[in-house]
Amino acid sequence: MKKSFFDLVVDQWSTVPPVETADLSGKTVVVVGANVGIGFEAAKHFARMNPARLIIACRSESKGKAAQAEIQTVCGYKPCELWLLDLASFSSVEDFADKFQRECDRLDILVMNAGIATRVYQPTVDDWESTLQVNHLSTALLSLLLLPGMIDTGKKSGSASRLVIVSSDVHYWAVIKDEVKQASKPIAKLNSEDYRTPQAMGARYLDSKLLNVFFVRALQNRLLSTTPLTANAVNPGFCYSSLRREFYEKPLTNMIMCVWEKLMAWTSEQGSRQLVYAAIAERDKEDHMKGAFVSKAEVVEPSDFVLSEDGKRMQEAVWSETVEILTKEAPQLRSILQEHLAS
Repeated sequence: MKKSFFDLVVDQWSTVPPVETADLSGKTVVVVGANVGIGFEAAKHFARMNPARLIIACRSESKGKAAQAEIQTVCGYKPCELWLLDLASFSSVEDFADKFQRECDRLDILVMNAGIATRVYQPTVDDWESTLQVNHLSTALLSLLLLPGMIDTGKKSGSASRLVIVSSDVHYWAVIKDEVKQASKPIAKLNSEDYRTPQAMGARYLDSKLLNVFFVRALQNRLLSTTPLTANAVNPGFCYSSLRREFYEKPLTNMIMCVWEKLMAWTSEQGSRQLVYAAIAERDKEDHMKGAFVSKAEVVEPSDFVLSEDGKRMQEAVWSETVEILTKEAPQLRSILQEHLAS
C-alpha cells in the first residue's frame, strides 16, 4: 500500500470512529507512556472500563503522579497504579519486568505507547541512539520479557491477550538506503556514525516506526496459531502531542507545525481511540488482528516496502539482530524465546 500526503489529509479530515468499549472486569492493563497525550487518554478510556488493575508506566514520577491523580478523580477509578519506567535504559526495563513478574499474576493488555521524536543525535546510557532504543529496542525488550505472562493469561482466561505497539502511518514514507536494507545488522548500521547526521536524524522517527511494524509481524509469525496472544501495530493518526516538542523550539518550524495542527490534527483523545481499538476490538475475529497494522479502527495494509521481498528480508534481519542485542542485555530472554516462539 502507498500513502500520499493527500491520503493523509483525507484521513485527518474524515470522521474519527467512536471509542470502542468493553467490560475489563478482572483484567490487568498496562499502558506505557501514559502521563501525557494519547497514552494518557487511552489510560482514561481503559479506566472507565473497570479493569481489576490499570498500571500506567511513566518515566517522570511527578508527571506520572499527576496523571494518576487525574485518572482517579475524573474517571472515578481509584486502583490506578503508577510504576516508573525509562525506556532509554535497558536496566530500567528489566527492573520493571522483574517487578511485574513478582507482583502481578496476569496481563491481558499491554500497550507500548512511549516514544520520542528527535532530530538530534543523543546516545543513551546503553550507547544506542535514543530513538532506536526507546522506540524499538526497549519496546521490544519489555514486550518479550512480559510475553510469558501474557500467554499464560490467555490460556487461563480463554481469551487472547493483546500486545499493542504504537507505530504510525509515517512508516509509509520511510526511505531505507540499500546499504541498510542489505546489511546483516541494519540496526547497528542506523546506529553508526554515518547515520548520525542531521539528514539521517531527520528521518529517524520514520525509521523507528517501520521497525515497530517489522517487530510485530516477525513476532506474530513466530507464535503458534494456537498461542493465545495477538500482537498488532497501530497508527494513532496525526494528533496534538508533546511528541513534536522540538519542532516548537524554532520560529519557522513552530509556525509550520501550528498551521498543520490547526488544519489537520486530531485531539489526543481522538488518537487514543485507535490504541483502544487495537487493544480490545474484533474479539470475534481474533485472527484478523494478529500481526495487523490498525488505522482508523480497521486493519489496513502496511507499506509496499514491508510487503516486498526486500522488506521481508530486512524484517528477518531486524528480528535476528534485535534478539541478538536483547539477549546480551537480558540473558533470561533466551529461554523465554525458546519456550514460546517457533524457531
